[in-house]
Amino acid sequence: MHKLCALIFALIVMVGCNTNNEIGEMKSIVGGWDLNDEILFTLPPMDSLKKYNVFLHLRNTNEYPYNNIFLIVSMNFPHGKTITDTLEYRMAAADGTWLGNGIGNVKESKLWYKEGVTFFESGNYSFSVSQAVRNNGNVGGVSELQGITEVGYSIQEAKE
Repeated sequence: MHKLCALIFALIVMVGCNTNNEIGEMKSIVGGWDLNDEILFTLPPMDSLKKYNVFLHLRNTNEYPYNNIFLIVSMNFPHGKTITDTLEYRMAAADGTWLGNGIGNVKESKLWYKEGVTFFESGNYSFSVSQAVRNNGNVGGVSELQGITEVGYSIQEAKE
């Protein structure tokens, strides 16, 4: 009987462990997300021989007034190289239903950023995220974007 209990316990522990080795961080936005605010993340050291998938995370409330979001994301390499992307993500379906997960007023969206990334340079990698939302017909961006409460990232080892 003790052997059976030990076996069941071992299986539960193995199933419950996160085998993706996911790392990440979230940062809160208090009030609105100012057009000039860059949210900076410094990545922990990564295995240069492995490939990773990088995701952005956004948490929004019903105060977010748009069905999409535009982000400017810059990945900074240790030896000075920077790659900047302007990204658009859908936040709501055509009927206005939020696409993110969650119960109640806050929804979290996990968004693809980069697939199959290798961190081949030694040193510190970082990336910054800023919002670039504009109202139709306006050249200038939304100066104080409401409804985004947190911005973050996660990195998972790519499955081959």
